[in-house]
Amino acid sequence: MAPLSSADKPALLQRQSSTLHYQTFPTSPPTSRGKPPTSPNPSSSNIHADAQSGSQEETHNETPLPKGQLAILAVIALAEQTALNSISPYLPAMASTFPEVKDGQVGLYVGLIASSFALAQFATNFFWGWLSDRIGRKPVVLMGTLLTAFCFVIFGFSRTLWQAVFAQTLMGLVNGNQGVISTCLGEITDRSNQSRAFTYLPVVYGIGGITGPLVGGLLVFETIPWSGKPNPYPYLAPNVLSAGVLIIDLVLTMIFLEESLEEAKDLPPLKRRVSNLFAWLWQFTGNSTKPSYVRRRANHESSHANSRNDGTEEDTTDDESDAESTHLLGSGNHETLSRSDVFNRDTILLLITFLIFQLSNISYNSLYPIFAQAVPPTGRGLSPEEIGLSLGFAGLVTIVFQVGIFGKLREKVGNKTTYRVGLFGFVIAFLLMPWVGYKDGKNGSGSATTAGKVWLWVELGAVLIIKTVAAVGGLTSALLLITNSAPNHSVLGTLNGLAQTLSAAGRAAGPFISGSLFTAATHVQPKGEALAFGIFGGISLLGFALSLGIRSSSLEAEGWDESDEDDDATSDEEEV
Repeated sequence: MAPLSSADKPALLQRQSSTLHYQTFPTSPPTSRGKPPTSPNPSSSNIHADAQSGSQEETHNETPLPKGQLAILAVIALAEQTALNSISPYLPAMASTFPEVKDGQVGLYVGLIASSFALAQFATNFFWGWLSDRIGRKPVVLMGTLLTAFCFVIFGFSRTLWQAVFAQTLMGLVNGNQGVISTCLGEITDRSNQSRAFTYLPVVYGIGGITGPLVGGLLVFETIPWSGKPNPYPYLAPNVLSAGVLIIDLVLTMIFLEESLEEAKDLPPLKRRVSNLFAWLWQFTGNSTKPSYVRRRANHESSHANSRNDGTEEDTTDDESDAESTHLLGSGNHETLSRSDVFNRDTILLLITFLIFQLSNISYNSLYPIFAQAVPPTGRGLSPEEIGLSLGFAGLVTIVFQVGIFGKLREKVGNKTTYRVGLFGFVIAFLLMPWVGYKDGKNGSGSATTAGKVWLWVELGAVLIIKTVAAVGGLTSALLLITNSAPNHSVLGTLNGLAQTLSAAGRAAGPFISGSLFTAATHVQPKGEALAFGIFGGISLLGFALSLGIRSSSLEAEGWDESDEDDDATSDEEEV
């Protein structure tokens, strides 16, 4: 049993797991997926003998997770999710205080404010992913965190519509950390352990989904607590606290986050990279495709490789390792991959459905506070505190589902199926939300009753659970599918940046469209609120239909073989 030679390897540099793979003779497939063998005894656990050919199967040993780096990435994600999720509970009430906003137009302008953030992200997300491929992940995360904290302070002092729009636009321009964090996860894991690593991220999002709404819902002070006078900045406290959380995150990131970009070992120290950022940006906007120090390093590697080839022949494996290093550092590393290699049918469908997924998710997140805050019969008349508590409940459901259920479910059905279920879950949640009850138990025109409140919260909780499960399962699977769709690490950051750009496009259009539809729905009775929810339910259904075309088995985690069931069925038929 010999290692694969260079002639046996594909021309395209594929992302590989950390497990060595060996050439074997054809053997019958296993009859059960099971878990990777963990016994140190190769004769009993790691090697499966074939009775007819006497050959051995390749093994799939799971690489240990880098827990320290996962922890700091979790801190980064938690801080950002806490800050960003703190806005939605009070945003409808905040928008209603702006002098430019007239009665009945709150939904429209809430959508405008939310869309300004996402539209700005759409304009810059690809740039941040591209930049992180050049100067490293850590500098981009540090810059995004610092500037986002500054933007939260500006937003807290906003007293007019256009001040709020400016603050949100600036916040979107400087924040591209979500895509970079996904890239970091893809680089510090391989296919044997990435499912476990990516499962933690939505758990963190779930915690942020609890802490954020609680901060935004409970720290709004219409009056100054110690004097009882009207507060000129009633929404400043949650924004200042969010900025403080981000500053703490910045310090921890600076100390503990390690650079995951492979080429970063050839870059200057972090301090010099940050100080020279604008000089590098000048290079990037000109004819230079890489900073000069990377080009010099690449040329040095190339020259060294050529001179070595003129001498004594080296070991094949060493030559391939050096050639791979030169390829990754060379100025033309992206030219090796053709457009069809990166953008095949599955990748295109994945990106389109991810756009629809994020459009549906952000539209729901934007519609719900507007719908909940609006007066009956169009809305349900909830206060910012009640909205914050309901969103906190949804975040708690996220954690329970992610930790206790989703991992096992994904192992049984695979990434693609859980992604499709997530999209279909949005369809159900959109269609059910307009039919939750009122506080009075009737049509919202009377006084609140205990029974009416109980049924309202039961029905509202059930719909939020469906939506939350769909969002968590779909997002986790989407992140895994996008990471696995990258042909190699050299385009991973760019592909994640593109995915986040399309995601931002959906998140930019969603709040404005949904807010406008809800504003129009206030003039339609009865059940005008069903208009916006129904339209986005149809969009989610379209995304589900398109996701059925994503079929490549290479998008699954290591060890997954979706043909096992077919093989089992065939084997059973042959036995009969």
